[in-house]
Order: sequence, then C-alpha cells, then structure tokens
Amino acid sequence: MIGRIHSFESFGTVDGPGVRFVTFMQGCPLRCQFCHNPDTWDPNGKCQYEFTPEQLRDEVVKYRSFIKSGGVTVSGGEPLMQSEFVAEFFRLCHAEGLHTALDTSGAIITDKVLKVLDNTDLVLLDIKTMDAELYPTLTGVKQNNNLAFLDILEERKIKTWVRHVVVPNLTDNDEWLRKLGEHVSHYDCVEKIEILPYHTLGTYKYEKLGEKYKLEGVPALSAQRANEIRSMMSQYKPCQ
Repeated sequence: MIGRIHSFESFGTVDGPGVRFVTFMQGCPLRCQFCHNPDTWDPNGKCQYEFTPEQLRDEVVKYRSFIKSGGVTVSGGEPLMQSEFVAEFFRLCHAEGLHTALDTSGAIITDKVLKVLDNTDLVLLDIKTMDAELYPTLTGVKQNNNLAFLDILEERKIKTWVRHVVVPNLTDNDEWLRKLGEHVSHYDCVEKIEILPYHTLGTYKYEKLGEKYKLEGVPALSAQRANEIRSMMSQYKPCQ
C-alpha cells in the first residue's frame, strides 16, 4: 500500500495539541474558493513522497522526543481520499504510543473511512458553512456531509475541534455563525471551536497552476473582526 504525500511538517504547532508531525496527503474532492493549498487537489498531482504506512511511521519516530507530548496529524488535501493508508498509519502510530489527529472536511463517509476513526484520538473538523445554498458555490460539490460526519464522531465519542474559515463578505455572517455555534453546542464530542481567519498567503499557487483565484481582491479578515467572532462564539463552546 502506497500513500501519496504532498509534504510534511515535523514541528507543527497549530494542527492539534502540542508539537506534532503533520502529514499533508495529496488529493481532495473539494474545490474550496478560499483554499490555500490548491496544489494538493489533484490526486495524481506532484507530490514529494510516496511512502508505505511503515515508511511514514519510521519517519515519524525519528522525531519521537519532540512530539511525545503532542503526536501526529494527517491533513491534506483531504486525507480521507487515501483512507486505507491513513487507517494503517494511525494503527501503527497507536502501536508506538503516539496521539493521532485527523484534519478533515468530513466530505467522505464510507466503511473504509470508519476504519480510520478506529485509531483516531482527535478530529479537526472543518465545517465550511451552515448555509445549504452557499455550500456548492463555496466548495464546488453539491453534497455536504459535514454534519453527518459530526454525528458519527458524536456516536463514537471521538474528541472534536470544529474549525471554520471566516471569509469577509462570504462566510462572515453573524446569523450563520450563530447557527453553527448553536448546532455544535449540543455535541458532547466537540471540545472547542477554532475560528480560522481568511488570508491571502496561498494566492500565488493558483498562478503557478494556471488556475483562476475566485476570491481575488477579497481582503484578509482583520484581527479585530476575528476576535469579535471568537467572543460571540464562546457562548456556545470554548472558542479560539
């Protein structure tokens, strides 16, 4: 079994608790307008590594002394496009006593995906929007599995951090944000909400790929507005 890996970060500090080894898998079914990693979209696109789960585990354990209080995170792209690989990698990580986190949109729900969750300690669930009409425009796909995936995490009692990217004039809508907060407030598995301010740092990648950047001219979310949203959302769950 071979996993196609776009890249990895050996000292990640923003994708789960503690210092983490973060693996970015190649391939994603979504085409989110605000994506800052469009170079991970194509499952057959250029990637830095083609590893077996054992090879990736061997790479990770080199950093054990640094990540022992953190763990490993698999992100993307959408890591669940390579669910069999991730499931085996997480099993190997648990055998090494390492904490596992899955950074996902929850876009894919299959029996193979459920096997990934068997060895997942934490899910970072990126909920794109609570507006059903906006979802296809925002992501390029019709079916929104975000909330169905969250139901599965609740049933399995898997700790979850809900993430939401706030884009000015697109997802920056108090009504939708409150709807998100109200919805997740009923889930015991959700430990907190993370507000991710939209930024423009990945726009150059679209030019390199010959892709049109659909949010051209949209400014980054201000720190003041991000803090206002965090304050508002903290009535539902701890928010940062």
